[in-house]
Amino acid sequence: MVAPQKTIFRSGTTDRLVVLPSVSWETYERLLAEHQDPAGIRFSYDNGVLEIKVLSLRHESPNRKLAWLIEVLAEEMEVDIEPAGSTTFQREDLRKGFEPDSCFYIQNAEAIRGKEKIDLEVDPPPDLVIEIDITTDSLDKFPILAGVGVPEVWRYITEKVAIYKLEGDDYVEAEHSLAFPMLTSEMVAQFLEESRQMKSSAWVRRVREWVRAQMKTNGQP
Repeated sequence: MVAPQKTIFRSGTTDRLVVLPSVSWETYERLLAEHQDPAGIRFSYDNGVLEIKVLSLRHESPNRKLAWLIEVLAEEMEVDIEPAGSTTFQREDLRKGFEPDSCFYIQNAEAIRGKEKIDLEVDPPPDLVIEIDITTDSLDKFPILAGVGVPEVWRYITEKVAIYKLEGDDYVEAEHSLAFPMLTSEMVAQFLEESRQMKSSAWVRRVREWVRAQMKTNGQP
């Protein structure tokens, strides 16, 4: 049995995390098969290093709000999206696998509509991935996401949100979203902060009003 390289267990205020080195692809797939039902667990695999994360409310609250923000934006802007949640994505040939906190098909929504399983060797990766990082010892997901070609990542860390775009083999921080160009990382962070202070219905109205104002300013009907 492989001994854990890092183990972090704190009370429900943060995620519980285990990172294991030298894990075979077969072991990774077996663990996925054994944990298909439990909610609140994420598996990430990068060239033999396996991370198992048990999520806390502190993790899931910003994740849900950011995903909700994307859905409201898409509805108001009449942008076609296919939410894919925390679907398991794998590329055995690259020895990479991940389960995002949330993800969306936007530019490629039509390409995966109706599919019950995504095969990254033939299907496109998600267009936008949300990653919530509240544990400093967590596995760096960028090499995994870049390896499979995810074009945009929203990363939440230490109460801030940064937008990253894939350029070549690496991510670079960007001011504006690729999928929603009117949206800046500053506005994403502001909306997230407001969501903590407002009732959900009032917050959604606030987001809708902002989008409509932006579209009107840009001459969109």
